[in-house]
Amino acid sequence: MISPIAAILLWQLLASAGLLGKTPSPWQAVEGIWFLIDTGLPPGYRLWGHAGASLARVLAGFAAACLVAVPIGVLMGWSKHLDAVLDPLVEAVRPVPPLAWLPFAVLWFGIGLVSSSFIIFLGVFFPVLLNTVSGVKSVDPRLPEAARTLGASEATILGRVLVPGASPSIITGIRIGMGIGWMTLVAAEMTGVKSGYGLGYMILTARDYARYDLVASGIIVIGLLGFAMDTCIRLVEKRLLRWR
Repeated sequence: MISPIAAILLWQLLASAGLLGKTPSPWQAVEGIWFLIDTGLPPGYRLWGHAGASLARVLAGFAAACLVAVPIGVLMGWSKHLDAVLDPLVEAVRPVPPLAWLPFAVLWFGIGLVSSSFIIFLGVFFPVLLNTVSGVKSVDPRLPEAARTLGASEATILGRVLVPGASPSIITGIRIGMGIGWMTLVAAEMTGVKSGYGLGYMILTARDYARYDLVASGIIVIGLLGFAMDTCIRLVEKRLLRWR
């Protein structure tokens, strides 16, 4: 907690000294959060609605990406033939920024939860997939061989040897993907949201009103939500990997 407090104090000192121009101070950002809770931006669209809408989009895309990427990654890491088939496709699609898919997302799903969640899905999918593949490949090959010698089936080896052995790498990929998910979600919301709710949409509206204190407030809320999600993932990691 020392580094965030030090950063906030430095920010306040620089703002008070007038060295940051029109950049709002931390206190102005906190006042902006209260304004968003009480009045909202646009008026009537309060902070809880913005945060809830963004969180729903992130969780939907994040969960879908993890549910798809982890099994595929385990199979790619386990099977050299499947890896040889899918890896070129993955490496061809992976460099494409998720936001480049936004026109197709709107075309296929319209403006709303599904299109935003699809962009999130693309942002989360590849870090989780590649870390899962890497984790499975890094498992000591003697472990599955020993399991086969003892008569374990391939399904048992996958579930009891490879997945637990790859878990640290998988969770690292999930944490990285979660951060990328927030970045892509906010940018996707800035192109428009059907409900009028979303932190990215709110930040864009604040910019149009030249309310940079509310822009800073939105950034702080996103950071807090991301920190909370990462903390939850780390708690799950500690519980699942107590054997380490």
